[in-house]
Amino acid sequence: MSADVTVRGSDDVTAKEPAAVEQDRVAAVGTEGAGSVGPVGRHRVVAVVGTGTMGQGIAQVALVAGHPVRLYDSVPGRAGEAVAALASRLDRLVEKGRLDAESREAAVGRLHAAGELAELADAALVVEAIVEDPAVKRRLFADLEEVVGDDTVLATNTSSLSVTAIAGGLRRPGRFVGLHFFNPAPLLPLVEVVSGFATDPDVATRAYETVKGWGKTPVRCTDTPGFLVNRIARPFYAEAFRVYEEGGADPATIDAALRESGGFRMGPFELTDLIGQDVNEAVTRSVWDSFHQDPKFTPSLAQRRLVESGRLGRKTGHGWFPYAEGAERPEPHTAPPAKAPEGITVRGDLGPAEPLAGLFQEAGIEVRREDGDGHVRLPGGARLGLADGGTAFEHPDEEIIHFDLALDYARASRIVLSTGGRTSPESLAEAVGLFQALGKQVSVIGDVPGMIVARTVAMLADLAADVVDRGVATAEDVDTAMRLGVNYPAGPLEWAGKVGHARVRELLLSLHGHYPTGRYAPSQGTARRGYAEEGRDPR
Repeated sequence: MSADVTVRGSDDVTAKEPAAVEQDRVAAVGTEGAGSVGPVGRHRVVAVVGTGTMGQGIAQVALVAGHPVRLYDSVPGRAGEAVAALASRLDRLVEKGRLDAESREAAVGRLHAAGELAELADAALVVEAIVEDPAVKRRLFADLEEVVGDDTVLATNTSSLSVTAIAGGLRRPGRFVGLHFFNPAPLLPLVEVVSGFATDPDVATRAYETVKGWGKTPVRCTDTPGFLVNRIARPFYAEAFRVYEEGGADPATIDAALRESGGFRMGPFELTDLIGQDVNEAVTRSVWDSFHQDPKFTPSLAQRRLVESGRLGRKTGHGWFPYAEGAERPEPHTAPPAKAPEGITVRGDLGPAEPLAGLFQEAGIEVRREDGDGHVRLPGGARLGLADGGTAFEHPDEEIIHFDLALDYARASRIVLSTGGRTSPESLAEAVGLFQALGKQVSVIGDVPGMIVARTVAMLADLAADVVDRGVATAEDVDTAMRLGVNYPAGPLEWAGKVGHARVRELLLSLHGHYPTGRYAPSQGTARRGYAEEGRDPR
């Protein structure tokens, strides 16, 4: 199962009627290899090995789609228990009006427990959802190869292990593919279809078309540590933890910034408390180790201390936040009310923050326009600009205030500001009041390069561009994976396109100057996009 995504819902899923006979005929033709490669026919058996939460969820998806389904578990009796549990799930779907009684009876009639692997001999597709141990998985698939036909597609649901390595000992590794469902499988639409080094392209296509026919949204990728979602998502956690470790802001304020300004469903601190600090950190360390400890994936020392102390999140009653009965949840820092300036000067185009100029005018603030490099000049003389990877302390002779990136400045309910010791309380109050005049809450954080949302989005976009540049996946599949797999408000590359790829590159270069470890050095993919946007030759 996916170890590192937001868990939603339970067993509720919109049931689908089995495909029509004609669809089955077309699918069967594709399965035999005539014409284009099609999905596994609905009349063919789908087997699921492993009857935990994920195994049962995958089985339910295949069953409701119309396949005969066989469940197998190495522990005697578990498969039978899973069959009973699935029948109960179908009953609840009937109660909710999502499945009629006749379809429920037909589905239960197609569902069987297998006492031995040999009973999976006629399966057209076998999906494994067992313990995340490569040796155990390799033994299972070696045993399956002795049972199933040569045309059977073998698939692993691993969320972090190498698909290539699991298939390495098979006689026919070309028929092996990764099918990474997200938990709960009946509800979440995304499936990562992972091609190992030896995976036959037709097998990957058949797997893709099969899960697409089940109502899922598949994305293709090559076998890379973390695949798409768990690889690209690392900065969402890592940058927040880094800001906290530097004393820039507390967890509640960082979470609020990413939710209320960045548009993310949950902040990284509350999300890792939900996932489990041990689980989240293990995924980060796995990706880091798999990339030979690339600094872009360096784990957080603060999170390591949480794990070592046993504060694993909701499941232990304490993580970044307390969860014991009666415990008070920390509130984000919010600035007190301040008077808005009567007028401001906008010098140049504000780039992705340009909509603010119109919002200020609508709030009754006089906006004067002048030529410039894209910033706001406050009445007291302070310079107010969008986070660019720089800091206020780099400008000892000027009052500098930065504001953070927002997904949508009109809809954002919170704006985050940062400044240094040179800025007077009066100038900071002008900036606070300016945004409060728009109905926003305002948080003031420390003088942190790149702030919170801006550096997070830049790093997400950089890893996404690197994935595409290396041929791991297409840009469309990357953005789809991040929207559906972890509920991001926009795909990283889509967001980078709105911010400006050149701006992302420059922000990362600035961060790289502050932290010359390689963590923030722009990837070739980001650099190329930035230069292309500017009409320059990256060579």
